[in-house]
Amino acid sequence: MTSTDDYTLREMMTVAAAREIRDGEIVFCGTGISMVAAMAAKHISAPNSVIFFETGAVDSLLEEVPMAVADSRVMFWTSVNGGLADAFATMQNPFTGPRVVGILGAAQIDRFGNLNSTVIGDYAAPRVRFSGSGGACDVASFVGRTLLFMQHEPRKFVERLDYRTSPGWLDGPEARQRTGLAGGGPAAVITNMAIMRFDEKSREMYLDGTYPGIRPEAVLDRMSFQVDVSRAKPVSPPTADELDILRRICDPQRLILG
Repeated sequence: MTSTDDYTLREMMTVAAAREIRDGEIVFCGTGISMVAAMAAKHISAPNSVIFFETGAVDSLLEEVPMAVADSRVMFWTSVNGGLADAFATMQNPFTGPRVVGILGAAQIDRFGNLNSTVIGDYAAPRVRFSGSGGACDVASFVGRTLLFMQHEPRKFVERLDYRTSPGWLDGPEARQRTGLAGGGPAAVITNMAIMRFDEKSREMYLDGTYPGIRPEAVLDRMSFQVDVSRAKPVSPPTADELDILRRICDPQRLILG
């Protein structure tokens, strides 16, 4: 049996994300930690969830963690091997779209969960240019809800994005509806320190929980804007079973978890 005395924050993040996935949901994920979280959820909280990728592989068995969405391992023992159009049609379909949970990351996030993965600095002459949206804008616009992965740093939690790549709650209540976005918006931000959520009325980010040994004040110190911490509660550490699933089943070679 795996001991719970020693675990990494990367493992804590993965378990926290896996716990968020509900049974029966369709999980749209990319590479890296989001893929391991989706794999772990099948063994922890959501045995009937379905994992699919923008490359068109649907309901992959994933006996080994793939290194990219184009890795041939995502196509092993799938229910369907389609293409890019099939993947995005699943997100936008009014019957399947509301059941999809998308897992996204970005370079910047603001208090309403809007994301930047395009540039740092002025768009025409940026200090850093990233790969851009890929499918992230479509995911954030159309799926039932999104889970966001972020490193907890002031340069990432910013008052104002340098560029809005993917919509969160835009500028607050009813903004998504006014804009015509069909999807449900961001549900949680999972970081290496805490779990953030969004207030049902204001749609502003608040601190929902901190990982063992981390104080709410330490979380605020690593953000460029203030959030409500009055609802913060401790996040349960990974159980022995959860760690065993991560280490023995999902990523035994530590390719993603390190």
